[in-house]
Amino acid sequence: MAQPYSVPVTVRGYETDTQGHLNQAVYLQYAEHARWSLLQEAGIRQSDLLAQGIGPAALETTIKYRRELHAGDEVEVSCAFVWGEGKTFTLEQSITLRDGTLSAQVTAVGGILDLTARKLVPDPAARMRALARKPELLGL
Repeated sequence: MAQPYSVPVTVRGYETDTQGHLNQAVYLQYAEHARWSLLQEAGIRQSDLLAQGIGPAALETTIKYRRELHAGDEVEVSCAFVWGEGKTFTLEQSITLRDGTLSAQVTAVGGILDLTARKLVPDPAARMRALARKPELLGL
């Protein structure tokens, strides 16, 4: 099995809280950054989605914190789509220090929203496959 897609991030001082560790909300921002980076690498830009009248919708997100991060820490943020049947899919992500220490796991359930009907499209994998230049990066 291929390694999941990942992007490097360095924790910035302004992202830390009064205890000196990465603020909880920033973990979500790192995960979102990796998701959009993966889509871009697969050949799907935000403007492409909007031109099709669709957009990603977050339905549920769970973060499991494993080890705190501090300013200057260098991490890899991974992202892998897990496609099933129906209108939703899962994103599995990890935030890992360069030495391999797991800092957090992020699991999200999402869908692709029809921006006019305001309903999830019935087959999100098919919609993403049709838009992607490199669908294999999305697990398709």
